[in-house]
Amino acid sequence: MSDFTEATKAVNNELACSGCGAVLKFKPGTLNLACEYCGAQNEIAQPETRGEVEEISLDDFLARNFEHEEKMEVATVKCESCGATSTLDPHISSDKCPFCAATLVVKSGTTSTLHKPQYVLPFGIDIKKATDSFKGWLSKLWFAPNDLKHYADSADKLNGMYLPYWTFDCDTDTSYTGQRGEDYYVTESYQTEENGKTVTRTRQVTKTRWYPASGNVNNVFDDLLIEATQSLNQGKLRSLEPWDLNNLMAYNDKYLSGFRTETYAVDVRRGYDEAKKRMEPEIHSTICRDIGGDRQMVHYTNTTYHQPTFKHILLPVWISAYRYNNKVYQFLVNARTGEVQGERPYSAVKIALAVIGGLLLAVVLYSMFGNS
Repeated sequence: MSDFTEATKAVNNELACSGCGAVLKFKPGTLNLACEYCGAQNEIAQPETRGEVEEISLDDFLARNFEHEEKMEVATVKCESCGATSTLDPHISSDKCPFCAATLVVKSGTTSTLHKPQYVLPFGIDIKKATDSFKGWLSKLWFAPNDLKHYADSADKLNGMYLPYWTFDCDTDTSYTGQRGEDYYVTESYQTEENGKTVTRTRQVTKTRWYPASGNVNNVFDDLLIEATQSLNQGKLRSLEPWDLNNLMAYNDKYLSGFRTETYAVDVRRGYDEAKKRMEPEIHSTICRDIGGDRQMVHYTNTTYHQPTFKHILLPVWISAYRYNNKVYQFLVNARTGEVQGERPYSAVKIALAVIGGLLLAVVLYSMFGNS
């Protein structure tokens, strides 16, 4: 039996409520486990000294074969509809996929071996606060289907989910060649027609002188977030930022009690490649500032990445999936700030009625005022 399995047994014993025997669940916004039946609460023990957050050298990690790193075994279920794999609640016999709302076949649950996360950002807001934020967001949607307006009335529409992320730190040196543009203005004449006559006028026209430019710039990237999930819209996930990563806690199973966790679909190698892509706009902006002038053109760059480091972390979201006209719409709530992001559907019927109403109003107004 693996060490992790033994550790899991110990954790499960600690999750049992001493008052009624029910499973204790993590209480968002606290550092406590709480019993939803008798109200008992147990504080999660914290290290005597928190210490600095550890960053792992990416080069060293890959050189010594990351397959040998600390792992853990978890019960998971894979959605046959969208392909997302998440942890499985052992106390249920049926469930719906939090990513696409398809029915999950629990008997297809398997045991997955995963690299153990280093840190977790615990849930900061509970389902009531998340639902209130979600309802407020839904209430502002124009031309939404009627049932969507009341979609969040049921408390089971939001699922607490920990999503896997990589964070990367890196210093970069970039050499470049390009051009600096300096604007100047000239006065030119042009002809136009005024009061039936052709007249000559003048105007200021912007011209640009271009000069060769080259140099070297440095950038420092800290805690650059890269999603290790492919089950959610990347743009919506990034709109949930920023995250208060200064409050990361050392990984502890107890923070996950009562919530599900998605297994990562993007490994650290692919995550680092994506991080480089996310660095490019900032590097480009730094080059443009270094070139100066009024306009800039960058023709060539060569970037060296120094001592990249990373962390494997879990971030909390409340997630929901809504099906409308055979399409899935996902909604996300940042479980630290309450920020809501989502893909919204439009009701074709409501839009058609609005168009018809607008046309009828135009006809009525024309009939009333058209003759006059």
